[in-house]
Amino acid sequence: MSTRRGFLAGLLAAGAMPVPTWADAGDPAYLSAAQVRDGSYVLTGLDAGGAERFRIPLPDRGHAAAAHPTRPEAVAFARRPGTFALVLDCRTGDILATLDSPRGRHFYGHGAFDLTGDLLFTTENDFDLGQGRIGVWDARNGYARVGEFASFGVGPHEMRQMPDGTLLVANGGIDTHPDTGREKLNLPTMRPNLSYVDLQGRLLEQIEPPQHHASVRHLSVRADGLVGIGMQWQGAIHEAPALVATHQRGGVWRDMGAGPALNGYVGSIAFSGDGDRLAVTSPKSGVVQVFAARTGDLVSDHAQTDVCGVAATSFGLMVTDGQGGVSRLNAPLQKLASYDLAFDNHLVAITAPANRHQQARSRQTHSGPHRTPKT
Repeated sequence: MSTRRGFLAGLLAAGAMPVPTWADAGDPAYLSAAQVRDGSYVLTGLDAGGAERFRIPLPDRGHAAAAHPTRPEAVAFARRPGTFALVLDCRTGDILATLDSPRGRHFYGHGAFDLTGDLLFTTENDFDLGQGRIGVWDARNGYARVGEFASFGVGPHEMRQMPDGTLLVANGGIDTHPDTGREKLNLPTMRPNLSYVDLQGRLLEQIEPPQHHASVRHLSVRADGLVGIGMQWQGAIHEAPALVATHQRGGVWRDMGAGPALNGYVGSIAFSGDGDRLAVTSPKSGVVQVFAARTGDLVSDHAQTDVCGVAATSFGLMVTDGQGGVSRLNAPLQKLASYDLAFDNHLVAITAPANRHQQARSRQTHSGPHRTPKT
């Protein structure tokens, strides 16, 4: 009679071993960095109803995360100007790899996988040259660094994958250096832009906002390639223009909404699940604004203290805040849950294949409290 070890070895050789999926990590729909009330930091996973599915310790404050499209792996990025990112197994909490920025670089708190999940791209600052770079890491080979290329601007912040595989980079235009912390060194001459770059590092298209003090920071991408853009104003607040815009390749820049109401600051941006609405958050003004994606009209305005994270639900939108709240964006906001957490800036939707439930080897129903994986 064959042993269990021999049986498993045979399955592995035949390629029949079950492949872990996000269902094995509790089927989360979102990721968010957060601070616990005791002062520690974590990466947490939330399901579609706002219930917490896991909580994984982080060594310092996180900013955003990148979710692998098929495997239950998340890359948690340190807040700018952090120099580390952790690849986490969201089933167990194990650290699978630590990404250290090259000498003379720091991360900007964001990254994105390609459509296959084979490669991870990270936004970085070459602070001695004052240039943005995109790091390339091989997710098939222990996340080894395999290359880099220009971001085609200064201060690349959020980066997204377009439906056709193109990388979309928000170059904020602000030059910083670790020796001066988060001080902005080039405000009179800053030139933010939105850049479309292929995976070989070639610039395909680039567009700048009408006002050079509108730092391009945050992005959302609709299924048809329409891009939502959230900005942060670096000039006099009474001169702030619209800080929300849309763009589609080959088209024009289209501003939406009123700038001063957001206190010069957009923290996050997301299209609704049906693509009809575009929402932005401003923790500085404690407000969520929702626009009609087709017309650009402001359709609703919601007050919420320290609100920042926003992501699509199946049809609508969900938001998180620094008070530990998770809410559905109805009129008014519908509180779904509250935790002993201060959620950080971004609520990251986990985009996985539509048939991932069928691919999962098993699925458990989680009705109890969240679990804390081992560290």
